[in-house]
Amino acid sequence: MKETHYFYVPRAAEVAELPEDEAVHALRVLRLKEGDSLMLMDGEGSFYEAEVSMANNKHCFYNIVNTLPQQPQWSGRVHLAIAPTKMMERIEWLAEKATEVGIDELSFLDCRFSERNTLKMPRIEKIVVSAVKQSRKAWIPQLNDMMPFKSFIEKHPTGRRYIAHCYDEVERVNLFDELRKPSTDADALVMIGPEGDFSIDEVKMAVEAGFVSVDLGKSRLRTETAGLAAVMMMQLSKN
Repeated sequence: MKETHYFYVPRAAEVAELPEDEAVHALRVLRLKEGDSLMLMDGEGSFYEAEVSMANNKHCFYNIVNTLPQQPQWSGRVHLAIAPTKMMERIEWLAEKATEVGIDELSFLDCRFSERNTLKMPRIEKIVVSAVKQSRKAWIPQLNDMMPFKSFIEKHPTGRRYIAHCYDEVERVNLFDELRKPSTDADALVMIGPEGDFSIDEVKMAVEAGFVSVDLGKSRLRTETAGLAAVMMMQLSKN
């Protein structure tokens, strides 16, 4: 059976041409030509069956044959806020895998013990788009640039909010147990600290602001592993 090729096209129903990078892949790699079928995703909840109407060296135009509105695969919003690791490839891996598992929003934190204070957001965006196409997600996650810890806390004053950390002197409950408790709020936000963990003052600040202090189990996890584990728990609690 011939493989269906998916392409990310923002506002796909309003335009009739693949974005430049998608056109390069369609024409130079897949060698699509006039009349060939393709599947478009707009990242906002719809897929589109389409066919190539015109193709040349740089441009690939299409006609939409059928619109396929999608239904959300889980209830509420899954939001992970994480302090990037010093090694950028590890946080890129996390962004890719979290997108494949299923996430609605990914934020980055600048914390007391952060070893990285800047990010190349365009590269992360490309990785996320690729993961969306790979996993056939109808919605593309919202990506938020790095924000100081205190500012992030102040920006999220309500909802089901959790901060995962390793301090024994601050009482913790298990994240998955908490997520499985009945709630009228389907949204969930989990914060994961840097490789040196949050500072104790940051943890106390979050708890005072209403965040629930949690652990992710008995193992001590690397930052990116903890982030993916949190996403998995949020997903599993919704099924």
